Amino acid sequence: MPQTRTISFTLNGRPVNAEIEAHHTVVELLQERFALFGARESCGQGLCGCCTVKVDGEAVSGCLYLASFVDGASVDTIEGMATSGGLDPIQEAFIEAGAFQCGFCTSGFILMTQRLLEEHPDPTPDKIKSYLSGNLCRCGTYPEIIKAVQLASSKRRASKAAA
Repeated sequence: MPQTRTISFTLNGRPVNAEIEAHHTVVELLQERFALFGARESCGQGLCGCCTVKVDGEAVSGCLYLASFVDGASVDTIEGMATSGGLDPIQEAFIEAGAFQCGFCTSGFILMTQRLLEEHPDPTPDKIKSYLSGNLCRCGTYPEIIKAVQLASSKRRASKAAA
């Protein structure tokens, strides 16, 4: 019989508890315990970025990151980005730029874009390519992704100027 333990953490801004087994990853935890499917396991090796989630503000590969490590932490997923019933400007930009085809990698790209824009509010195309190099799109929408990041950057600047 597998040993389990209960962990407590903040998920998309709300406190939660979950019973986990020692081998559970964050992706398994999110999907099996909370029905959050935005982070997806694709390569299972932390190389593609499809499983990206943020733990205490840092992007991690959810397919490798053990669920026990989030005990006491704050976890943010793509599902937590929408505010007040509307999409985040980054999500809007990805839609407007057509920066996806199958959508499998999109949540990872959007979360990494959020981190990028927090660190570099007006990134150059080279900075975007470098920062997002750990995320793979098998459909090849890279030109649209770069446009989406630039559009998201513009939207964020415009939003700050209006405030």
